[in-house]
Amino acid sequence: MDAEQPESSEPQALTGEVPSGEVPSGQSRAPLDREALNRESLLQPDFLSATGISRLDIVQSTGSTNQDLVRAVTVEPKKWADLSVLTAEHQTAARGRLDRHWESPERSAVSVSVVLRPVTAEGMPVPTQSYSWLSLLAAVALREALQETAGITAEIKWPNDVLVNGRKVAGILAQMTPLGDGSVPAVILGVGLNVSLAEEELPVPTATSLALEGATTTDRTALLKSYLSRFARLYRSFCNSEGDPAAGLVGGPSLHKRVESAMVTLGREVRAHLPGDHELVGHASRLDEHGSLLVVDHGGREHVVTAGDVVHLRATESGYA
Repeated sequence: MDAEQPESSEPQALTGEVPSGEVPSGQSRAPLDREALNRESLLQPDFLSATGISRLDIVQSTGSTNQDLVRAVTVEPKKWADLSVLTAEHQTAARGRLDRHWESPERSAVSVSVVLRPVTAEGMPVPTQSYSWLSLLAAVALREALQETAGITAEIKWPNDVLVNGRKVAGILAQMTPLGDGSVPAVILGVGLNVSLAEEELPVPTATSLALEGATTTDRTALLKSYLSRFARLYRSFCNSEGDPAAGLVGGPSLHKRVESAMVTLGREVRAHLPGDHELVGHASRLDEHGSLLVVDHGGREHVVTAGDVVHLRATESGYA
């Protein structure tokens, strides 16, 4: 069930200190450092200005940061500009693809959603057919953040998971907001990253956490800042290229090349479960220009599998699930 939500569309600001979550090791889980995220000091530059993030709200507890932002953007769109961020210390009804739900212990994860209104530097809307790449862009940004901040080498599983050693450490969910006034809809892009969960706290046996994988840090503030700064930089570059996945991004190759080089799905024999209880088994060969997966079946026919159509994708041999 969703947690009870306030009637206002404004997420409630986090105020005061809250008790630490229980950790099996007996150590407390620290809250996010609001000053490091929201305020400028003599010793630390303003994080929001440096990244171009327009606002960052922290809530103590909520059902789903994605659902909160979908509602807020629908009711009060002018208050939620491009790159507005909502993060929560605790999600009680987090959503994944196909309406899957789960809950992690308080302060054990990074749960963050971002409002995206993709336009170029000249203010021209990015074609909506490019929106299918936004989840993959987030996966690339998170992968870079984990490598550089936590010393963790991660891989991307199409269409929306980040894996470490074949186990899921993060999931990504993109949702289009309703067309209220005929304008281009916003996209709400959410990321859930398992940080300090112990083995017995994992939602499924195929999941993992940064702590279990030996990360050099489990500081959620540092991880959140690292992800958001990298995402904002890549996102701006992607928008300025008019959403062209083949265009070079700031600091290196195109989004298409970055995704394919990090994607564990490609080159594997996969089993795709599709709507209507259909199943496709074949070789995952490449991604097309829309970020869809191309699968060659055993008869040599190539099939286009879109993220919106696939119910589940598994490798046929032992590996990720």
